Amino acid sequence: MPEKQILDFLKEHHILTLAVSRENIPWCSTCYYVYQPEENRFIITSDPQTRHIRDVIDGGNYRVSGAIALETRLVGKIRGIQFSGKINVLEGPELKKARAAYLKGFPVARMVPGLHLWEIKPDFFKLTDNRLGFGKKLVWQEENPPK
Repeated sequence: MPEKQILDFLKEHHILTLAVSRENIPWCSTCYYVYQPEENRFIITSDPQTRHIRDVIDGGNYRVSGAIALETRLVGKIRGIQFSGKINVLEGPELKKARAAYLKGFPVARMVPGLHLWEIKPDFFKLTDNRLGFGKKLVWQEENPPK
């Protein structure tokens, strides 16, 4: 399980930048997320026809990376996370659990027809937190990350 400082940071935020690559062409998108620490996963919603999801599915590369940052001009307060992991569409019993969590975090999503939910299972986090000292980094990595 990631360190408490990482989990606390993830709880404080709700938007991540997702990075994918298809045929060596990178693409980023912004997604609202709910993080479930007990499963170590982000839940996001995205239509299957969006460029980032098409790049994952059609390209066959389910490995993704991302970032979450606190926007500030004060160098001593800079904080942010970079992560990598695997993205998968949610189905079956996991979909029901994830849907409840996502709708609790974003009730307005009830109005989205055909809400498509995806999980990102991170296997690496790097938290930069200048409040702990300039350039201070905390790293967590899963012992045997999936490929």
